[in-house]
Amino acid sequence: MFTDEHFMQQALREAQKAFDADEVPVGAVIVSQNKIIGRGHNLCERLQDPTAHAEMQAFTAATNYMGGKSLEQCTLYVTLEPCVMCAGAAYWTQVSRIVCGARDTKRGFSNLQKNILHPKTSIEYGLFENECSDLLKTFFKNKRD
Repeated sequence: MFTDEHFMQQALREAQKAFDADEVPVGAVIVSQNKIIGRGHNLCERLQDPTAHAEMQAFTAATNYMGGKSLEQCTLYVTLEPCVMCAGAAYWTQVSRIVCGARDTKRGFSNLQKNILHPKTSIEYGLFENECSDLLKTFFKNKRD
């Protein structure tokens, strides 16, 4: 049986793929019954699509795998707190649990006064927070240099 740490490491691998492709390094995996059913990393630059976030890619893969739009009993592991768009998508999928690496103090959905997640969705922060944050910091530092 795999642990939260294992699945967040998989999300970090997805984030590294984004980093290597010169995309903002965010990665996500969706797990059902201890199995990864969806993976994603940011593809906004490659697809020239501002909605091609890691979570959106993972939601699409997972719902395709499940054969329907509901992700109840699934967990989303994501290296950065979802933005409002991705949190809204999480609401519509009814994902049961979200595990975030780093908080997004600028664009994260928790900056809103109202929680936009599904009432049955639980959220946890801080798993591999330093690793997730460091990858993002390195990416943006390289952009400035």
